[in-house]
Amino acid sequence: MNARTDPQLLAHSVDAAANAATRLSRAHLNALEEEAIFVLREVVASFERPALLFSGGKDSAVLLKCAEKAFGAGRIPLPLLMIDTGHNYTEVTDFRDRRAAELGAQLIVRSLEGSMARGTVRLARPDEPRNAHQSVTLLEAIDEFRFDALIGGARRDEEKARAKERIFSHRDGFGQWQPKDQRPELWTLFNTRHQPGEHFRVFPISNWTELDVWLYIEGEQIELPSLYWAHQRAVVQRRGLLVPVTPLTPAKAGEVLQERSVRFRTVGDITCTCPVESFAATPAQIVAETLGARLSERGATRMDDQTNDASMERRKKEGYF
Repeated sequence: MNARTDPQLLAHSVDAAANAATRLSRAHLNALEEEAIFVLREVVASFERPALLFSGGKDSAVLLKCAEKAFGAGRIPLPLLMIDTGHNYTEVTDFRDRRAAELGAQLIVRSLEGSMARGTVRLARPDEPRNAHQSVTLLEAIDEFRFDALIGGARRDEEKARAKERIFSHRDGFGQWQPKDQRPELWTLFNTRHQPGEHFRVFPISNWTELDVWLYIEGEQIELPSLYWAHQRAVVQRRGLLVPVTPLTPAKAGEVLQERSVRFRTVGDITCTCPVESFAATPAQIVAETLGARLSERGATRMDDQTNDASMERRKKEGYF
């Protein structure tokens, strides 16, 4: 029994987390926010056609808040881009559409199913996870709009391959990431030079942790999709994960269907994103859980990341964000 599975223990852990959170100086979050704002302004000043990736997830919501502070509410000078696998939770896509409309921002959505219709993406089987195939649609969108910089909410603490990233991550003319060719970023000086056809992926919150994100969400009262808060959901246990039971991810023979209180630490393609057991319904309660978490959010919730330790690095070399 632990704080994640017992409401009374959770209440005690929230108090402990509140005390711990006060020791994390607001100056720390201010410094992270200032760095993100600086990077966002550098992108707009250095590139001709940048875009901000906005999936509707917590990290992109934090990034969008930093963009509001960098440029002013309702004055974000770059489009929002989302690559839709066709297997996204409606709670997330509805939130994405509403936030873009509230900000008066241009929203560009390109679908993996469009790539499938063109024949540039072919699935091995109908139920194959689509997450890794987003690279093709993303590169097609970059070519269509001639984007020279894409801003995203990836963080170094998420996964081993992401820890190798620079804040300004160069991509060659094929959209590929070459770890050995990344440029030094000493003294916060960024080399943004690139040849025609090349582009950059930029990560303004690269130095944030999952805990930083939730402390910032709490402090700024950032709205998120309902999936991030504890709710009852039908799940089955599979390979140590709680797999949500949906029309896309039905229970297999012999699996026991259970109703559990869960929340999502990260959201993505339904076929590969799993929730964790939780009663946390507020940012403060999630901070408490995050302080005690032993696995990274992707390591604890992404089925595709568990299949191969090198899978993320391989996908990034192929153009994955």
